[in-house]
Amino acid sequence: MLGLPPSDTRGTQLIHFIVHDEQDSVGVVVVEGVAAGQELQGWIMGEDREIRVRAAEDIPLGHKLAIKAMEEGGAVIKFRSDIGRATAPIRVGEHTHVHNVRTRRW
Repeated sequence: MLGLPPSDTRGTQLIHFIVHDEQDSVGVVVVEGVAAGQELQGWIMGEDREIRVRAAEDIPLGHKLAIKAMEEGGAVIKFRSDIGRATAPIRVGEHTHVHNVRTRRW
């Protein structure tokens, strides 16, 4: 059933992405099959609360999802750390990866 969140065998909704801290600008997708337009449920670990974001595009398992808009040149925050800069504007719900982020390591 496309567009529905994954569930366990009891029908309970599962978490689609995890965010470590409310200051983070991205979360990490923890399920396969995230599709554009899908309503995603996330968990902010540091505050033990849930958030919802609509996926703007397909996002693979283990990749980042923007939970805050970022301007070109703006910091990308993950695990409360500055991990890179946006090489283009990034909207909430977009796949955030090497095509629109340059790591701080290089």
